[in-house]
Amino acid sequence: MKDMTETTKTGNKNWRPATTLVHGGTMRSPFGETSETIYLTQGFTYSGAEAAEARFNGEDPGYVYSRYANPTVTMFEDRIKALEGAEAARATASGMAAVNLALMASVKAGDHVIAAKALFGSCRYICETLLPRFGVESTLVDGTDIEQWKAAVRPNTKALFLESPTNPTLEVIDIEAVAQIAKEAGARLIVDNVFATPLYQSPLQLGADVVVYSATKHIDGQGRCLGGVILSDEEWINDEVMPFIKHTGPHMSPFSAWVLLKGLETLPLRVARQTETASRIADYLASQSKVSRLIYPGRDDHPQADVAKRQMRGGSTMLALEIAGGKEAAFRFTNALEIIKISNNLGDAKSLITHPATTTHQSIGEEARAELGITDGILRLSIGLEDPQDLLEDIEKALQAI
Repeated sequence: MKDMTETTKTGNKNWRPATTLVHGGTMRSPFGETSETIYLTQGFTYSGAEAAEARFNGEDPGYVYSRYANPTVTMFEDRIKALEGAEAARATASGMAAVNLALMASVKAGDHVIAAKALFGSCRYICETLLPRFGVESTLVDGTDIEQWKAAVRPNTKALFLESPTNPTLEVIDIEAVAQIAKEAGARLIVDNVFATPLYQSPLQLGADVVVYSATKHIDGQGRCLGGVILSDEEWINDEVMPFIKHTGPHMSPFSAWVLLKGLETLPLRVARQTETASRIADYLASQSKVSRLIYPGRDDHPQADVAKRQMRGGSTMLALEIAGGKEAAFRFTNALEIIKISNNLGDAKSLITHPATTTHQSIGEEARAELGITDGILRLSIGLEDPQDLLEDIEKALQAI
């Protein structure tokens, strides 16, 4: 969807990630600006009626309307697809728009979806409530049990969906094994890669067909805007995803795309620092008697440590801890924190803590939470960019308040 007659484009497939995230996909106007241009426009003009006809019938690959595509959004899509190693990418207004679109573009009435039970509450709503309204059945399985994935496959299974690591208990699912099951079933595997980030896990290289992100999280990483992105092969993106975007309107705004382009430039620096701090905090919390359970993919005591080492390049920025004493103790700990803020967001420059049972996973119900190990004492901790020692002191003080 690029009009290259008025722009110059930079990009090199041999660049390493940090370079790609600064320069990849950049299109410059004749003015030669260093920072990407924000094309805040709804529509585009044509040199004549014939040019408009050619644009609409596909003979001219230029832009038509910003609900379909926009130059600033294209730059974001090209940059993230270069990092991910995908053929194509489409940006959406939010992460949930990306999840919903990826699933809806994969199925029709009469089809069947298999999803891991350990999902963000809104993702479970799509699988358990929304898809069945349109005649699509769904089966939820223990994502870490490969035999359950195999047993759930039906002749009409068209999509498999998982998060890894999962939200909020950080289970690590064997993507390669599930991808093989999807391939044998003739189904599409969709992986939500938010917790791992594209720097520490590459689902497409592990056999997944589709990767989705909430770009709101680490990609922006500074609490400024919402965004999502779907990455896959060019044929599926063009034939299935693009019509949904064109006709239902979940496309990303140019301003959000520009903010997210700026976020991509610093992504490696931020995530590396956050991961280093997360590992240090995880080791500290694992030794505390008031913490009955500590879950971090970068530690050898993680329940799926072998899988994590095989498919992840780092433990990433998220950890979960269970405070002994249930909800009352967890609330007391959380309320005593000064630097770490209470929020349902994650992947931010600011360290954030969440009580999933009463917020992000409240809607799935007590029984489902118990099945997933989301107890009233579980807290999800997203590590930010503060000084590690200040965070440790903040946590130590809060533990004393329990």
